[in-house]
Amino acid sequence: MRKSRPRQLLLPFAESPQGDGREGRPDESGCDARTVHTGKGSQRSELTPPPVAARLLEQVAATENLKQALHKVYRNKGAPGVDRVTVEEVWRNRSSLLPKLRDALLEETYVPGDIRRVWIPKSNGEQRGLGIPNVIDRWASQAVLQVLEPLYDPTFHESSHGFRPRRGAQTALAQAAEYLKQGYRWVVDLDLEKFFDQVCHQRLLDRLGQRIGDRRLLRMIRLLLKAKVVLPDGTRVVTTMGTPQGGPLSPLLSNIVLDELDQEFERRGLRFVRYADDGRVFVKSPRAGKRIMASITRFIESRLRLKVNQEKSAVDLAQKRHFLGFHIGTSRSGELKVTLSARSFDRIKARIREFTPRNWGRSLAACMEAIAAYIRGWIGYFRLCTKRVVRTLRYLDSHIRRRLRAVIICQKKTARHLFRHLHEHGASRRTAASTAFGCHGTWQKSRSSGVHQAYPNSWFNERFVMLEPAWRARRFDWRSLWETSC
Repeated sequence: MRKSRPRQLLLPFAESPQGDGREGRPDESGCDARTVHTGKGSQRSELTPPPVAARLLEQVAATENLKQALHKVYRNKGAPGVDRVTVEEVWRNRSSLLPKLRDALLEETYVPGDIRRVWIPKSNGEQRGLGIPNVIDRWASQAVLQVLEPLYDPTFHESSHGFRPRRGAQTALAQAAEYLKQGYRWVVDLDLEKFFDQVCHQRLLDRLGQRIGDRRLLRMIRLLLKAKVVLPDGTRVVTTMGTPQGGPLSPLLSNIVLDELDQEFERRGLRFVRYADDGRVFVKSPRAGKRIMASITRFIESRLRLKVNQEKSAVDLAQKRHFLGFHIGTSRSGELKVTLSARSFDRIKARIREFTPRNWGRSLAACMEAIAAYIRGWIGYFRLCTKRVVRTLRYLDSHIRRRLRAVIICQKKTARHLFRHLHEHGASRRTAASTAFGCHGTWQKSRSSGVHQAYPNSWFNERFVMLEPAWRARRFDWRSLWETSC
């Protein structure tokens, strides 16, 4: 019996409408070109293709799998999509929504809604487009991810670190440091221009079809890729390329696309590290790097149908290039150096300015609480820095304290009120008067002796954790990781 045409899932909240094949010559990266680098524990075999998995849609629509998927979506929170339904609303109605979603998946009547496009400013002044699917669609995508990730992740290359279980920035930096230790101090820095917007749907679906034998699941993934995008002005745009950056399934799909690039790197015997679309090839000389840059660029643009950003890609010394927010290198004695990149330093200074405006209209405690929350999240990632970052963190701590002192001065409005406030908080009458009635501006007064007597460094340290103490409490043990890997 012929199936009826699929329709969008009618849930109470779903209101949104509907290479060129040439083989490149192996490159030299400073080692024997006949030696193919294979990561430890790699299970890849070109002679034995992986089996094709069938009947996967039933696993996606399994009740337990859908429950786990919704729990992860609820834990990740996130903004509502086009239908304006929040994660909390879906969570409250999960008992009635789960069987409807399961039946829609099995009967092939599920159609994803539109994707809400928002623009996020980048550090270089440009904007990055982020797609926010409806919560129901994030639920369905997460259910697909939980079935496909165990199928694909074991086949990915060991040098791929982005968006994978038990991998992350620390493993990527550790592998890069190992190459530096071996003498590969030059890098081919490859930047893919608007990667998530340039992925060819047909090539991606063809690669998925090599492993997924369930055509129903392939059709569902195709619908997720083809979902229309609603711009901030309300315009609906048809999607012909790219993966929806912001959905749960997007990171896995990007790794599937770029795994073909990893295979090419491995075939050529190159030493590389890749984190999502950010890739580094480590070589011993700039001449080898330029040769690899030219050949790999041809492969990416002709075979993968992606575009290399020539302005951001370069061949340079590894310690001069920005990688995942860090500068990484080794000293003459072989000691690992991981410090903040210039871009990360400028970004945190900009965020500090945003948290401490002079016209702060709320209490100082609220201002400090907002900064403390940001510091906790920032240290959670940048704790990977080594001890050479201490000087930078001390400077940032002093900058935060000075901006908070400037907020205090501005909140007192008049010189008379400032004098009284400083004297009540421990400053002598003479220093308080010199600060309050002086001819300097707010920024100059913020480092005066009167303000420092009333609000010493210890006053701030007792009320929230600064950057340097937070880093010392959570610093990453590179020495232990290095010894374990060796």
